[in-house]
Parts: sequence; structure tokens; C-alpha cells
Amino acid sequence: MQDIENIELTLLSLDDYQELKKTMIEVYSNMTDNYWKEHQIKALISKFPEGQIVIKVNDQIAGCALSIIVDYDKFDDAHTYKQITGEATFNTHTAIGDTLYGIDVFIKPEFRGLRLGRRLYDYRKELCERLNLKGITFGGRIPNYHKYADKLSPKEYIEKVKFKEIQDPVLNFQISNDFYPARVLKGYLQGDEASNEYAVLLKWNNIYYDKPSKKAVADKKLVRLGLIQWQMRPYKNLDDLMQQAEYFVDAVAGYRSDFALFPEFFNAPLMAENNHLSEPQAIRELAKHTETIVQKFTELAISYNINIITGSMPEIVDGHLYNVGYLCKRDGTTDRFEKLHVTPDEAKIWGMEGGTQLKAFDTDCGKVGVLICYDSEFPELSRLLADEGMDILFVPFLTDTQNGYSRVRNCAHARAIENECYVAITGGVGNLPKVHNMDIQYAQSAVFTPCDFAFPANGIKAEATPNTEMILIADVDIYLLRELHEFGSVKNLQDRRTDLFELKKR
Repeated sequence: MQDIENIELTLLSLDDYQELKKTMIEVYSNMTDNYWKEHQIKALISKFPEGQIVIKVNDQIAGCALSIIVDYDKFDDAHTYKQITGEATFNTHTAIGDTLYGIDVFIKPEFRGLRLGRRLYDYRKELCERLNLKGITFGGRIPNYHKYADKLSPKEYIEKVKFKEIQDPVLNFQISNDFYPARVLKGYLQGDEASNEYAVLLKWNNIYYDKPSKKAVADKKLVRLGLIQWQMRPYKNLDDLMQQAEYFVDAVAGYRSDFALFPEFFNAPLMAENNHLSEPQAIRELAKHTETIVQKFTELAISYNINIITGSMPEIVDGHLYNVGYLCKRDGTTDRFEKLHVTPDEAKIWGMEGGTQLKAFDTDCGKVGVLICYDSEFPELSRLLADEGMDILFVPFLTDTQNGYSRVRNCAHARAIENECYVAITGGVGNLPKVHNMDIQYAQSAVFTPCDFAFPANGIKAEATPNTEMILIADVDIYLLRELHEFGSVKNLQDRRTDLFELKKR
């Protein structure tokens, strides 16, 4: 091979045609009518110039990639090359389509081994992302299939290529570039005798694709979290407590946070006025404030343009006592969540029962889940939420000792890793000497991430000062989670052995 002085990726020009024609004749020497005519290249450049690129080595064409945009719903997965290209007129191209379709890609033999093909595919992927298309699709040739056609079906051939039992230079290359086989195409490309006219429908999904919406505001992908490490202190009444809550909502909203997270039982100080009652009676008196608190938080969410996770509060439903919380969205709607696993103390001292509802919630910042304190220590719950598409898990908690806090913290950190999501935890600090069963608290609020190259090496995005009233602000990037799901060093969600075990709701 000649010495390489420069490699350039550039848009295809009609001036390149004669050299392109000569290159194609060389590359496709075993196929009839093996080059694009000048009027066809002219049509491609005219319709979609960004989709036609060449890679040049020392100013000589070394490879080429041609593509169009199609409305894929107009074709089914069993299409032929003639159908998808409009019999090579490319009238199937539409600027308002949703899929980048690969028409052709090749590297000149003398330049193979330099990973130039990867550069062409990387360009296509970047173009797909920039144009906000669903993904890339094309029919991939299997030029070695003719050697095995008398022994193997196309499906069997593809399986053996996938498991490295057979080498197919084209299909191996596509799979190594993150394309996955979707189905076998029969009679795809006329004249492709090496493939027995079979092809493999290959696809690559754009993980950044945003479905066009008629809404005025699109979903956010860079999300700011505001965690409130709440000081337990005496309050005169509910208005006094909510004034303090509004102070914190105002503070985190002032930093343009998308979420405000309060701790579990942040309203416990109000039990002081009922300290003369038994613990079960006092917690039930506290439950009488819940409806008013939710209404006030809903108003604050709207007026401060922020999504508020209310921590948790006691609530009585049909005579049963539950530990619940609410997601008050800035559009005025609310969602309710329940603590499913109550602690032994909650059950024994208060007579509290575990809830039954578990679901992920849609917000303008992606899907979120909430697990109250002890629930974070049961990995099945967060995995079910992850299966629903959860991006951020919020854990409001209340722990009285560092031992209890460490259980919540370490389990929350594990949930971030195993579910490839962000986890935000926040708790109450200080003491309430005049409230039975709530006399002291220990907390250090934090935001945890998966442990991969795009995230902090220790998986800790931010953490508060222990046992100090404060707010913690942290930004999390939902796009990084999408990349992790597809390209992470390990893929905890994808690599689950679902052939051996299954997790599902009843």
C-alpha cells in the first residue's frame, strides 16, 4: 500500500463520477451492470446531498456511502431493493421520512484494513442523530453464502456468522458496527449471485430519537435535581411548616431545578401537638393534614414551575393506614405512590400497612420512579420500574442511625448500577425530642449514577454534608443513560438471562 499522506471524508460531487464509476467496476467485478449511472448519482446528490459521501486517501476515492431518507411505514420488512429505491429513481426519498436507508457502501480492496468503512458508518450515524431519524436500515449482502447454500438455509448461515463459526466479510462488519439482523430478505438484489439474491435486513436504532410532538415544550434531557435535606424542628402549626417547605421550593426553583425532593415523613414535627396520645393515635392525627399538604404542594409546583416529590406522609384509606407520597407536576397533575414494605417499627408501633401500587411516572423530564426508604432495599421493585423505562429513581427516606442510613445509601447506589439509572436520595436531619418514635434522625442526601466512563468513577454525582440542613443541586443527563444502555462497558439490563429467570408484576 502506498504511503498515506491524508484521509478526507467529504460529500460526493458530480465531478467525482468518472473515478467513482471506475472504482465501482473494480469493487463489484462479480456482478453485472455493476456501477451507478451518472444520471442516478446526479439524482441522489440533487435530492439528498448530505447522504452521499466519499472517503479519499491521498485525494483518491477509497470508499463511498450512498443513502436516502424514506417513510418506512410505506414499506414492509419484506421489501426488495427495487421497491425501496423506486427502481433506482430514488423517488422514494422524502425529507419528512423517518429512516435513513443505506443504498450502497463499499471500500476499494487496496484500502481495506484501515477501518475506513467504520468512518462511513459513523458519519451515517451522526447524520441520523442530527436529522432526528429513528434509525438506519438497509439490506446487507451475504457474499459468502453461495459456498454454503447446499448445506445451510440463510437463517442457519446468519446464526453461524453471528457465533463466529463462519466468516462473512460483509455481515461480520455490519454486526461489529452495532447493526442487528432483523430478518432474511429473499430476492432482494437481482444479479447478486454470490448471495443467491438473499440479503439480511440490518437495523441500527437512534437512541436519541425524539418523536415529533405538537406540544409547545419538548421533553428535557438535561435534568436538574433539587434535594432538600430537611431539618426536623418544632412548628407552631401546618401553615408554619408549609411556609418552611415553600422556602425550600423557592430556593431550588431559583436554581432552575426540574425536581424538588422532600424526605420521608418531613411533616412529623406536627405530631408534637399530639404527643399526649398513643403513637398509633398520633400518626392518625398527622394523617389528617395530608390532603391539605398535597393541595398546597400542587399549587407550589405550578407557581414555581417545578415538579415536587412530596416525600411521604401517613394517609388513611378505608380505615387502613399507609405511608404514601405524591408527585405534584408543574402542569398541575398529581400521581400517588405508596411504601410497599413498611419497617417492623411502622407496623408494630403505628399499625401501618404496606401498599400495593408500583409504577413509573411520565414527566416532562423522562420517566421517574419513587421508592420510599425501606423499599429501596428490595431490588425487584426498582427492576420492575426500570423495565417500564425509568430514568431517575427518587428515594425519600428517614433513618435514625447511621446503620439504617447506610442500608438505604448502599442499596440505592446498587440500584443505580444494576438498573442503569440515576438515583436521588434525601432524608431528614436533627431531632424531635417531643415526638415519640421520631426523636432523632441521621442523613446525607446524594445523587448516584451508574459506574461507567461517562459517569463519575465512584458512581457519586453529588452528596450533601451529613446531618446539616441544606439543599443539594445536581444535573443529570438522560442521553448518557441511552448511550450506556447500548454501548456501556457492561450492559446490566440487556445481559440479563431471561431464559433462566423472569420478573413480573402480579
